[in-house]
Amino acid sequence: MADIDKVKVLVVGDSGVGKTSLVHLICHNQPCYNPTATIGCSVEVKLHEYRAGTPSEKDFFVELWDIGGAASHANSRSIFYHQVQGIILVHDLTNRKSHQNLRKWLAETLSKDDLKPTNGYDFDPEQFAGNQIPILVIGTKVDSAQILRERNALQLSHIAEECGADEFNLDSWQVKYLAPGSTNAVKLSRFFDKVVERKLSSNQVSTTETIGFRQGYQF
Repeated sequence: MADIDKVKVLVVGDSGVGKTSLVHLICHNQPCYNPTATIGCSVEVKLHEYRAGTPSEKDFFVELWDIGGAASHANSRSIFYHQVQGIILVHDLTNRKSHQNLRKWLAETLSKDDLKPTNGYDFDPEQFAGNQIPILVIGTKVDSAQILRERNALQLSHIAEECGADEFNLDSWQVKYLAPGSTNAVKLSRFFDKVVERKLSSNQVSTTETIGFRQGYQF
């Protein structure tokens, strides 16, 4: 187990959207009926089979960093945003504001300007057009009756399309939404594959740069 490589994925979104329940469902394949508010960050780990069923199949640990969404902790969250290979944006389908705020969360996690006030972040598709970090958008509480009243409002944000990201909706209390072979499970696995590829690509670049540096000093 010690030889298994790992990747880091941020799970971000407004406080109360269900990030902790989502992470628990992904990692343990069972609901979390008594989630507690996340202060700072909590980390869960899922074993992922990269390129499952192919000759290049390999196990990776996916670290899901559940970032507390409380506004009072906004200024200290940047310490968790280093060496990230993937981002999951989470919103509550019964709360359209949480969906609109995904723009700010994406801008916050991708921004390189640590001195900029957190509440001043705003997502600009052109600014982040060159971003290569895989992104997945997940809506929670799909089984809530309120979704019938909010469905039209969800049309206001197109962040998944702007990021070229996959997205799906679920209820974290229902295991069926991530059942093996389901569309959601396939999208999640595909996202994790992209995260691993991001890590492998970064490793190759680092190795190439190191070799080039050493060769440059061979006289």
